[in-house]
Amino acid sequence: MTTVIVPFRSGGKSRLPSAIRVEAALAMLGDVLETAARGNRARLVTDDAAAAALAATLGVEVADDPGRGQGAAVEAALAGLDGVCLVVNADLPCVTPEALALLSAAAPAYVAATDGTTNALALPDAGWFTPVYGPGSADRFAAAGLERVAIPELEHDVDTVSDLEDMPLPAGRRTKLVLNQHKARAVERA
Repeated sequence: MTTVIVPFRSGGKSRLPSAIRVEAALAMLGDVLETAARGNRARLVTDDAAAAALAATLGVEVADDPGRGQGAAVEAALAGLDGVCLVVNADLPCVTPEALALLSAAAPAYVAATDGTTNALALPDAGWFTPVYGPGSADRFAAAGLERVAIPELEHDVDTVSDLEDMPLPAGRRTKLVLNQHKARAVERA
């Protein structure tokens, strides 16, 4: 069985307005976790109590984030796992079960973000992981032997309001709800 690891950092999404930051981050996380748990083992790695509570409602395992960045968090979540492991960022609200199946079949592979960072990994086993996240990480994952794959549902991450409002594909239901509420509040203020 494939295991899907989803790292989530408390206080992330700092480029979103404070009025929707937490709500949007948790909505996207919920969409990713719900999708990951369909037919896969899913494990959230986090230091955030609200994220852990959300995972519990979805039947998703929770691993503690050791607090030394995304690489260390993913390493902690991968500990003791066998078989294919996917690492899918929590800000990919367009993810689908089909996209995860494509990613799994492509292992060893990665999906790059438009800014050169990495949105998702497919590892034949946990031993393939190298903690090289950060600016330019897509090139470092390629150098570590992973092949770049294009999976549209995993390419669009959300860092800004523009990213949230201009999604090229349908988002999950939780993210749609937050986006619609955000638009309604903007209209009310106008």
